[in-house]
Amino acid sequence: MNIKILGTGCKKCQEFEKNTRMAVEEVQVDAVIEKVEDIKEIMKYKVMSTPALVIDEKVVSTGKLLTVKELKGMLA
Repeated sequence: MNIKILGTGCKKCQEFEKNTRMAVEEVQVDAVIEKVEDIKEIMKYKVMSTPALVIDEKVVSTGKLLTVKELKGMLA
């Protein structure tokens, strides 16, 4: 599984990354997590608000700080 966290590095985006890493660890999925902060790269996904979550090149969430529980549901 390839997971990308799209965000410019704000506090909300940092917390989103932390939650994502915790969820991956708890669910124990084999995943590569990449943090994308470059605005040009983020725009390639047509995302207008961050943080955003991309799983296997599909945008699954934008503009919302997901909880560990919500993320686990997406990863399972």
